[in-house]
Amino acid sequence: MAAPKDMTTLDITGRWIMNKTLSEDTSEILTLQNVRWMTRTAIGLATITLDIKHFKDKEGVEHIDIQQTMTGGIKGTEEKRTLDSVERGHKDHIFGNVVGKTKRCKVEEVEDEYLKTGWETAMVEEGVIDSYVVNKEVDWVAHQIWGFEIINGEKRYVRHVRFEKKGNNAKVITRKLVYDYIGPIPE
Repeated sequence: MAAPKDMTTLDITGRWIMNKTLSEDTSEILTLQNVRWMTRTAIGLATITLDIKHFKDKEGVEHIDIQQTMTGGIKGTEEKRTLDSVERGHKDHIFGNVVGKTKRCKVEEVEDEYLKTGWETAMVEEGVIDSYVVNKEVDWVAHQIWGFEIINGEKRYVRHVRFEKKGNNAKVITRKLVYDYIGPIPE
């Protein structure tokens, strides 16, 4: 289902489900991240739901908290993003020890052509969400830009992903993840 027409990157609060038909396959990225075969298989078969709470704290700093759930209520990754460009460490049960930083930026500030292309016109004014995560132990970097695109005539929440495996077997992979809007997060 399309995102509400008035929704912007200033508030992406809601329940979202990954649209596997419109999204590109991420199994190669998961393999290079050293995600176990059984977990990769489960992720590949599961419906992935994101419950996103987007808010500003009392100091006016923007936050995006995401609880990911897979089919059957299986807990996925939990993300707590503060859009202030400060690096924060996190031990993730799927992706290991990671360090990430998140910020809001203008599309023209994004350097990578794949990450900056295709966004809805409103993204130029409001900006996009720039997420950068590193796993030094497995030696990978995942750079994502989040925003809205028009796909098949409908407004969609989308993440452009540029994944880079460093060291031996270095590789760069780009993928697009597309989400359907389900509605508000149930209380």
